[in-house]
Amino acid sequence: MVRDAEGQPISAPAIVKLYREGSIPSGEGATSQGRLLFVVTSLGEFTVTVQLPGYQSAQKDVSVREPVRTQVDVYLRRERIGENIVGVPGKPVLAPKARESFDRGLRALSEDKLRDAEKFVGDAVRLAPGHPDVLYVQGVLYLKQRNWEQAQSALEKATQVDPNHARAFAALGMALEDQGRYDAAIIPLEKSLSLDADVGFETHWALAKAYYRSARYEEALKSAQAALAESKGKAPEIALLVAQALTAVGQYEEAAQTLRAFLREHGDRPEAGKARRWLDGLRSSGKIGAE
Repeated sequence: MVRDAEGQPISAPAIVKLYREGSIPSGEGATSQGRLLFVVTSLGEFTVTVQLPGYQSAQKDVSVREPVRTQVDVYLRRERIGENIVGVPGKPVLAPKARESFDRGLRALSEDKLRDAEKFVGDAVRLAPGHPDVLYVQGVLYLKQRNWEQAQSALEKATQVDPNHARAFAALGMALEDQGRYDAAIIPLEKSLSLDADVGFETHWALAKAYYRSARYEEALKSAQAALAESKGKAPEIALLVAQALTAVGQYEEAAQTLRAFLREHGDRPEAGKARRWLDGLRSSGKIGAE
């Protein structure tokens, strides 16, 4: 399905090409009322590319692991001419009822009232299914419900519709990270911070974890330190990630100092036991001297 920024099928015929494993041509055709059907003879990883005059080209990756019907939604944005977007004045505006449902869903999510959030977000999705903000809040709801793949799908759609949606990119990175896809998570997390450096300490924290899991320790240290500073005491446990990254880059005394400061200021937190074990480990391995 080829859709516009508001989620509606585009009636004009778009050229769609299908590739297997990134480069093997597996089909080509033109859409009719936004739809085109491909029948593939093998399973695997596919890439769908879409071109339509007046719109920016787009592509979408899809994994086909079972011989079942799979729908891929690709969202197209109008081409820019100078500072203007042809035919589109900007991000689509939410109608009053959709805006009310969206706001109430966002408020319920911030208060961890998931049952209420599910109702209000569902209403917003029904009223404005293709709006990037609605797709974003739907993705956040799925994250809260630990439905990682559904979260990823909703957030990918949000970033396709609005490539400047910093929070959607951040949440997409977190959804990928929650699936253990650390290398893949780095890209949207970095994109989020490039769009809005003030998107929140949680993004720096998630990026630091993704860097660390990908053995990019210097970058993990920088991001973890940024997350700890920007959290302003809201998440002192970030200090443990800072200590991990310091240890990984060989700054053992600095790691020990970080752990001691955490224990001194937050010794009653659940993470204190882990911090003590790590500190003992640095001593027993000879990385630091006895106090």
